[in-house]
Amino acid sequence: MSQIKYQHQPLAARIRPSCLNGYFGQEHLLGKNKPVRLAIERGLLHSMIFWGPPGTGKTTLARLLAESSKAHFESLSAVLSGVKDIRAVVDAAKERLEKSYRPTILFVDEIHRFNKAQQDAFLPHIEEGVVTLIGATTENPSFELNNALLSRVRVYVLKSLTQDDLLKLLDHALSNKERGYGNFSIQFPAILKQHLVELSDGDARLLLNMLETLVDEVVDVENSQVEVTQEIFDAIIHHQYRRFDQHGEYFYDQISALHKSVRGSDPDAALYWFARMIDAGCDPLYVARRVVRMASEDVGNADPRALQLALNAWETQERLGSPEGELAIAQAIVYLACAAKSNAVYLAFNQAMAEVKSHGSLEIPLHLRNAPTKLMKQLDYGKHYRYAHDEPNAYAAGETYFPRELVGTTYYYPVERGLEIKIKSKLDYLKSLDQKVKEKKSRC
Repeated sequence: MSQIKYQHQPLAARIRPSCLNGYFGQEHLLGKNKPVRLAIERGLLHSMIFWGPPGTGKTTLARLLAESSKAHFESLSAVLSGVKDIRAVVDAAKERLEKSYRPTILFVDEIHRFNKAQQDAFLPHIEEGVVTLIGATTENPSFELNNALLSRVRVYVLKSLTQDDLLKLLDHALSNKERGYGNFSIQFPAILKQHLVELSDGDARLLLNMLETLVDEVVDVENSQVEVTQEIFDAIIHHQYRRFDQHGEYFYDQISALHKSVRGSDPDAALYWFARMIDAGCDPLYVARRVVRMASEDVGNADPRALQLALNAWETQERLGSPEGELAIAQAIVYLACAAKSNAVYLAFNQAMAEVKSHGSLEIPLHLRNAPTKLMKQLDYGKHYRYAHDEPNAYAAGETYFPRELVGTTYYYPVERGLEIKIKSKLDYLKSLDQKVKEKKSRC
């Protein structure tokens, strides 16, 4: 079959709307009385950052804002541009403002890729009103943009398009006679449309790119009557597309969701997030390492078996790989989610670390010091140390093991769950023995 030859622009560029009414999604920003809509209607444009996943319409929305405000639209890519390019745009914007009073919207794609000096180059021009900056980023602005720049812009979060939005966009592309495929009679079964939407995973650009690939293969310019069949669909669209962004914002959001599901004792949600990450291509060993962390941080001594099971799952993944290893990790995740929870060790460790940092190197009590030489013994190293195994209950009641300044400090507070119930009972008993010794000394 011959390819469609009369169209040179990609479908995603051709179908880009020229007015807000043709924009799909982002109702939380563009609906009635919503912030970006109000800014447009009142003519009060301001510098802003659009933060959201790929294919959510950041570039398109910036262009529509320029069009609605009758502003000149200038675009830079942070991947390809530098301070010199910024200065050239600013100089042109100043000249345009002086000669025709026409404002300039400067759109910067992937603005998070600019370094500090490049980001700082925008500051005076934003303050003076020479340009209205609209930056687009897929990364968290809190981490990637300077505080100085963030203080001069408003951040708007763009969300992934819903399946309803994507279906509307798909039908629009198929029916649009000027810029889409409305001049062809394309039979596209509803079930395959739905499958295409699901594969696009909320990304409008990906949806249109896959549609274009399909149509280019099935449409013959000499025969406008064509049908997209299951066989053709499977032969051309054979990849699974999932938004993941290894080690980016979305990556850490998903591992956070997994960790919090385990902590919240929800094995089903925990399995879902694990499956999401594996389906998107995450290294199972990374998840296994984080599961070990969960075992210590959130289960702890309430069920010490959790840590061993997590380590076993990690080892299984290393030895056997997928899919056997992934099943072992899933088993560990479910066990941790269902196990009794305690963060007592986690809190105790953090408090002990903070104590060490705040007090510095306190002196080690003499009775706790090692005395392998005669000189050390003469200096009373190890003197009066009580060997616990020689005492009743293998416990030296009243003995102290802290530096003098910290005697009596407690970090570890076992919870009333799982094995820590027994641990707490034992520690309470030992403390009662200490108290008896203390009371006895006070009477002497």
